[in-house]
Amino acid sequence: MLTITQEAEQAIRGILDASNAPDGSVLRISPQPAQQDGPGAGPGLVVSVTDAPPPDDQIVEGDQVEVSVEPSAAVMLDDKELDATVVGGEINFSIGEQAA
Repeated sequence: MLTITQEAEQAIRGILDASNAPDGSVLRISPQPAQQDGPGAGPGLVVSVTDAPPPDDQIVEGDQVEVSVEPSAAVMLDDKELDATVVGGEINFSIGEQAA
């Protein structure tokens, strides 16, 4: 199952707080249609804020946040870790291998 780093949790909390989302809102990861050419060509993932994740989503619980993962994305992310970095006020999420 996807894991969430402390840095990603802080970034997610910041996004949820800044979006004025209702209590109980979560970050949702879902597939993005494949790009045909250029950098990042191929299927990707999109992150959004939702106040009611679909019932078939996988809920990943961190210490302070929950992330909703669309079922087909959950398969791709099963053994991965969600991380985040903040550069110049911009949040960049990354997916990497889970630490042993």
